[in-house]
Amino acid sequence: MTLEDPAHGLDRALVRARRVVRGGGAANYEYGASPEWERDVHERLNHPWPCDAMLEFDTLWSEVRRSLDLQGLPMGRGAYGGWDDGDRRLARAVWCLTRHLRADSVVETGVARGITSRVILEGLARNGGGHLWSVDLPALDSALHAEIGAAVPINLRAWWTYLRGTSRRRLPKLLAELGEIDLFVHDSSHTERNLGFELEQAWSALRKGAIVADDIQLNAAFGAFTRSRADVPSFVAQADDTEALFGIVLKGF
Repeated sequence: MTLEDPAHGLDRALVRARRVVRGGGAANYEYGASPEWERDVHERLNHPWPCDAMLEFDTLWSEVRRSLDLQGLPMGRGAYGGWDDGDRRLARAVWCLTRHLRADSVVETGVARGITSRVILEGLARNGGGHLWSVDLPALDSALHAEIGAAVPINLRAWWTYLRGTSRRRLPKLLAELGEIDLFVHDSSHTERNLGFELEQAWSALRKGAIVADDIQLNAAFGAFTRSRADVPSFVAQADDTEALFGIVLKGF
């Protein structure tokens, strides 16, 4: 797959090299995280904080951890062949957005073990319907392929479409076919080129909804995107383990 998309292969190599040199993806670009981002996001969505969905999430997160434990798969930074699993605070943000937006059409990039995928799918189930499309280029290490989507149980897979490949190849056609989406989650290659591309693609397809981007500290794309839309509400949040930042952009609120 790298040979089919040399530019993406270079992106992936650069991200891997950055992690090795900096010891796990230390911040390179400065963003000011807000300690009140959850309250502020909920206020924009006209929902109270703390919210009932947060209590639902605590139970769900325990179930996700238990399901991976039963498969002998540890969770955390670097647990997926050197790559990170979805952070708890990021997952909670995605959960609340899925529930409060009453999301119907959701697209994500990056799957790995499918922790964020599981959270979205559980939210869609609670909402009573919807579908998740996940675009993902599997890890180069084929030994990890058996772990793809390990967190997603069989009963949720009817609402899930997994598209193998890079976002450059898959995302434009997918979004054109869907027409509009309610929620987009970026967690694929964290380079400025790739994140900037995904943000622009998702924004064009987004109706009243939200974009979530993980590991924004690794490049300047999130800042450039939000500065070009100064009137649009955006938020920077610190991951639960404090080792990364993620960003949220709302459209129509």
